[in-house]
Amino acid sequence: MPVDPRDLDLGTLALFVGSAAASAVQEEMAAQGFTGLRVSHGYVFQHLVEEARTIGELAVRMEVTQQAASKVVAELEGLGYVERVPDPRDARIRRVRLTGRGRAAVAAARRARAAQENRLAERVGPERVEECRALLAELLDELGGAGAVRRREVRPPR
Repeated sequence: MPVDPRDLDLGTLALFVGSAAASAVQEEMAAQGFTGLRVSHGYVFQHLVEEARTIGELAVRMEVTQQAASKVVAELEGLGYVERVPDPRDARIRRVRLTGRGRAAVAAARRARAAQENRLAERVGPERVEECRALLAELLDELGGAGAVRRREVRPPR
């Protein structure tokens, strides 16, 4: 039985939809062999998609301690999604970058999200999906979150 939309405020409903969507994407990725990933790892991946970064840079961008950033990088490194490499200008500096497996995981997640949206469009119609997307984007902008999305600086909820 569907949830009565009047039972939840819009922010909570959007949060629950996002959480359910993320869980479904995780399940799809695990089925494809991308195991060990958590939603929180996405907050690291977003900073590595375009360029390699130092632990310190990751810590600043994620607003965590260097120790916390180092811990999650070590975890992702153990899973084969990231690697530490020497900086091309200064070999004393180590940078974290996505491995081929990490880039493949990003691509798999994008495909899974696109497939999820296609299934939703088949169910409710592409016009309703686009209306919903437009409304959510407008609300994101209204609430001040659009800039963080554009800059790939989305932080986990506190």
